[in-house]
Amino acid sequence: MSWNTQRLRHGVLGSLLGVMSSVTMAALPAADVGEALARPALTATQAELARAVLLGIARSGEQRLVAVGERGLVLLSDDAGAHWRQAQVPVSVTLTAVRFVGARGAAIGHGGVVLTSEDGGESWTLRLDGRRAAELALADAEQTVDANLLGNAQLLVEEGPDKPLLDLDLDEQGRLLVVGAYGMAFASEDFGQSWSSWMSRLENPSGYHLYAVRRNGEHLLVAGERGILLRSEDAGGRFSRVELPYAGSLFTAELLGERMVVAGLKGSLLYSRDGGQSWQRLDSGNGASFTASTQAADGALYLVDQAGQVFGWQQGKPVRRSSQPLPPLNAILSLDAQRFVLLSGLGGVLTLNTAEQEIRP
Repeated sequence: MSWNTQRLRHGVLGSLLGVMSSVTMAALPAADVGEALARPALTATQAELARAVLLGIARSGEQRLVAVGERGLVLLSDDAGAHWRQAQVPVSVTLTAVRFVGARGAAIGHGGVVLTSEDGGESWTLRLDGRRAAELALADAEQTVDANLLGNAQLLVEEGPDKPLLDLDLDEQGRLLVVGAYGMAFASEDFGQSWSSWMSRLENPSGYHLYAVRRNGEHLLVAGERGILLRSEDAGGRFSRVELPYAGSLFTAELLGERMVVAGLKGSLLYSRDGGQSWQRLDSGNGASFTASTQAADGALYLVDQAGQVFGWQQGKPVRRSSQPLPPLNAILSLDAQRFVLLSGLGGVLTLNTAEQEIRP
């Protein structure tokens, strides 16, 4: 990939991430990211927390909610989102996603950052950054005969830690898989203590951005830019390309056994009942880009979009669950069948009760 092509795709990445939030999230200069990697997140006032742009949310244990976002913010709530407090974090780069299994969790973000917590989000340890990730990618590429993979890895090393990770998976065994811009994909079998590059395992020669990863048992699904969709049936040992009747960006995906749902740019929504062999294109109604999705504890599926709409999944199609206007949404977490915590691209946390159609900041 040439330098000019790489520069153009930096702009494309910033534009696409702008769809997912109302703040500019284009890649920062490596020097600025390097400084933020060494600087703990600053303590914010309650007023600043109320306006903060948050991009990812997860449940830790039975009660605690953990939200992550700009400038290394990690916020904790033990009362279903009514009140929030800030956790201590060793970096101040924007964090894009978070996952928990019990009290163990991981968060990712700009600068190739991976953080882990073993105490429900109270404290965090830096486990990976973009410099180390680039070294892993280069070592992986040098073991192949793939010129594109090697060129992409060399660029990661040369340009420094200026690229974001965008999604992650964490399972009960402590296995981590993180994916992001320019085809970055790294895995850990020991909760972040050691890492390997999986970039050579993915059929992604152009280094398309990877926006979503989901796991169901030993099955993995990775979705991203230009309709790229990759599936593994052996916990990531091998991946195969899933063909789609769509070539636009996919910002979210869900893997429900043999059923798959992928969604993204301009309201694109596709559904497969047979493991990706055939697909049905569905209409959400207004063409707004889908930004996030989640599975509830009971297996129910929910999605949100840039127009502030909340959808439930019923009988193989999206059904709108919110009737009041909402701001652009970055993330959704289901508390139960009627209560949701939503992250707004305009800053802050919203709770939605669909039984009463009550929205609270």
